[in-house]
Amino acid sequence: MKPEISPRRSEYAPEFTLRLSPTPRGARLARLLAAHQLRDWGVTGAAAEAAELVVAELANNAVRHGRVPGRDFELRMGCAGDHVTVELSDARAERRPLPTPEPDEGGYGLLLVAALATTWGVKDRQVGKTVWATVPLAGGYPRQ
Repeated sequence: MKPEISPRRSEYAPEFTLRLSPTPRGARLARLLAAHQLRDWGVTGAAAEAAELVVAELANNAVRHGRVPGRDFELRMGCAGDHVTVELSDARAERRPLPTPEPDEGGYGLLLVAALATTWGVKDRQVGKTVWATVPLAGGYPRQ
């Protein structure tokens, strides 16, 4: 399936949206296209790396835990002022993410998101859920 990329209003469009198949390839494309968009916005260095990792972790979770056959997942990003907002929506509302305080084999993704973002959460949709995170642009990683 080809990704559906929303038309940009200008070279520095403040929003970016695309829908991808809920497969490992779709998750990889989400990260690659997010990295490209961040460069278009002029986001570089530690802030870009943090946003890319957040996209990668949330896209991986959407593929692994939010997959419904025949339904895509959607990546939305917005760049405003001092932060980038990342939103990943999938079709499985009952599979809400829960960070594991002491993961054994896996389960580190949400801990990484919590470490890189100033805030993150989950909101319901008419169908499914959206997991969102706010990544700061100034100062790179918010927590050490």
